[in-house]
Amino acid sequence: MSFTLRDATPSDIPAITDIYRESVLNGVASYEMTPPAEAEMASRFSAIISNGYPYIAAVAPDGVLLGYAYASAFRTRPAYRFLVEDSIYLAPQARGQGAGKALLAELIRRCTELGFRQMVAVIGGAHPASVAVHRAAGFEHGGLMKGTGFKHGRWLDTIIMQLPLGDGVTTDPEPGVYPDTLYRG
Repeated sequence: MSFTLRDATPSDIPAITDIYRESVLNGVASYEMTPPAEAEMASRFSAIISNGYPYIAAVAPDGVLLGYAYASAFRTRPAYRFLVEDSIYLAPQARGQGAGKALLAELIRRCTELGFRQMVAVIGGAHPASVAVHRAAGFEHGGLMKGTGFKHGRWLDTIIMQLPLGDGVTTDPEPGVYPDTLYRG
């Protein structure tokens, strides 16, 4: 499958909403039960972008959005400021075609350049394909939380995976450099 990666834009929100809707209704990666409306997805997009996190789209040659990925805060407490959580969602026709792997690689690259030191994947439903793509990117198993969600008539586990970025924990972060500037408290 041929595709290119680019920054997601507000004009992608309808397609992003459709992809996420399908995942919420048919999958277990998201523990949401009711798909958010387009306005909510636009609000979420704006919050991520306005905080300086990357939001990337995979686009087919005909312009169809095949998937998207973004990084966001894992938690909002200031000590977590060097840790990001990744999220990747693909249209059904794009699954297993390399778009997820490419989106994750680009997300890792951008987050490393921004100065983040750790990336965590919180994999709902312990989804095997998501575990595999993260493992292939170098993520290591960080934990298993059993029965964290109940969706589609069954209990779901959550797997945590983690990847050091840049120097990871081998050096102290440089004061006053992004993402350190996100928190002024």
